[in-house]
Amino acid sequence: MNNYKTNKAGIDLIKKNEGLALKAYWDVTNYSIGYGHNSPNNKAGQTITEAQAEALLKQDLAKFEDAVRRYLSVEINENQFSALVSFTYNVGEGNFAKSSLRKFINDNNCIRAADEFQKWTKAGGKTLSALVKRREEEKA
Repeated sequence: MNNYKTNKAGIDLIKKNEGLALKAYWDVTNYSIGYGHNSPNNKAGQTITEAQAEALLKQDLAKFEDAVRRYLSVEINENQFSALVSFTYNVGEGNFAKSSLRKFINDNNCIRAADEFQKWTKAGGKTLSALVKRREEEKA
């Protein structure tokens, strides 16, 4: 498997879609801060600097890059890798691992895999336009 890192386009995609929060906010199960850094260690009222947000993003990217590498058994290009890191960053490692998206990629069926992105546009049972747009960008 390749040893890619998330490219600039992938990082920009994550930053744009996650947004920058210098103060922690509640995000479904934990507080998030920075560029969507979700951790049980985050606390209400916690604040960070933009430099700290960048460091957390770098740390999170390494984790999700490792997950994408671990669950793929085929070679993909750098842009595909970066899009999958963005996807996994958003939906989580477990969801990526059990997804049909991952299965179709590993079956070398890129067309079916690309169609899977739009199945991941809901939160709380509702389709969110922000997720529809993010998935379109990841698919592209």
